[in-house]
Amino acid sequence: MAYNTINNNTLNIYNFYTPAYAPKSSTPYDTHKKSELRGVYNSIVKMNKEAPLFILDTSKKSQQFAIGIKENARELRNTIASLGGLGEEEMLHKKVAYSSNEDIASAKYVGSRKPDTDFPSYELEVRHLASPQVNLGNFLPADDPAALPPNTYSFDVGIEDLNYEFQFSIKGSDSNKDVQSRLARLITNANIGMSAQVVTDEDGNSALRMESDATGLKDGKKVQFAISDQRTSKAAGVVNYLGLDYIASPATNASFLVDGEEYSSTSNHYTLDHIYELQFNGVSGEEGETASIGIKTDVESLAENINTLVRGYNSFLKAVSEYSTEQPKSDRLFHEMSSVARVYARGLTTAGLNLNLDGTLEVDNNVLRQKATSEGAKEAFSSMKGFTNSVLRKTNQVSLNPMEYVNNVIVAYKNPGKNFASPYITSAYSGMMFNSYC
Repeated sequence: MAYNTINNNTLNIYNFYTPAYAPKSSTPYDTHKKSELRGVYNSIVKMNKEAPLFILDTSKKSQQFAIGIKENARELRNTIASLGGLGEEEMLHKKVAYSSNEDIASAKYVGSRKPDTDFPSYELEVRHLASPQVNLGNFLPADDPAALPPNTYSFDVGIEDLNYEFQFSIKGSDSNKDVQSRLARLITNANIGMSAQVVTDEDGNSALRMESDATGLKDGKKVQFAISDQRTSKAAGVVNYLGLDYIASPATNASFLVDGEEYSSTSNHYTLDHIYELQFNGVSGEEGETASIGIKTDVESLAENINTLVRGYNSFLKAVSEYSTEQPKSDRLFHEMSSVARVYARGLTTAGLNLNLDGTLEVDNNVLRQKATSEGAKEAFSSMKGFTNSVLRKTNQVSLNPMEYVNNVIVAYKNPGKNFASPYITSAYSGMMFNSYC
């Protein structure tokens, strides 16, 4: 896999293309043990030892393609890992949590207990959701000139134990809404943990509305943010004129009951007993209305895991097919991945997964559940595990060397059996990451 590259014109390639063209998430499955990293290194050495020399197409479209398929392969691998693990025994065995009332709360299983462990269930009642702090300024005639003399003004915002000073200028031609709009952009673009926008009333007056990103209040805190211009470095007066320090709605904590015992949280996320991750969606409609939180049956958990796997697999095929017009070799990758499903097609159909003409899979949940409860369930789902393992191996291959599917011209073959290992020439993909820094 040694390459001779041309057209070193990449600038910050990874940071630019990844958010724009490929999924980018940080998960626990992106961390690795030393033994896993050693395995990757050994695979790199093996591939590079006998690989021929290439001249690659390093156009921006090819760079986009390489980044895209690598990240999509990583995403599919992480999807498989999230369904119980990457080993033969735990694969697709992840437990799935349920909530009997999604309007009150949704639940996700985040525990690490063994499959045969008894999982507790709970009754949840939500009394109050966590809310952010909202400041609402004075409503002023939007088109009237600002009643502050032209000058450079400033005010201080205290948030998360930090203080920020905002400076801006007011000109004689500025209207009230001009000043409010300028401050809204200034506060929001500062990215300090709050946002601002201009709101209007039925009379055409405008005001500045500011809201904290965080919800609730930690112990000892009275506000999420405080605004003042009493000790600012420039001209004061804008806080009083615009009413920036008026708290229209204070931040509040979530209040809820678990099996009758009262709890509170600064956010609408809560981890219960290190097993369930709860997302509060609304308050109980009447006193005593609860949502039951627990673990789905093995059949329901298996069905949901398989549906998640199929969605990830179909998403990968769709992402690869989008490059077909500009990257001819993407068709090869599409064919290789879809061929995995065709090899296991008969077994997958038995388990309730149907292979479509475009290579994607479709789940028949009724057949899936029937097979999961039948006497031949173990045999029916052996093909499912084989398919999952094959998909996993393919994603690892693509992640390790995405440049195999980029347009290239072979320049020379190495002398077989008489080459030294070249572990540092992993692929031109790595070179694209660092060309602009060298």
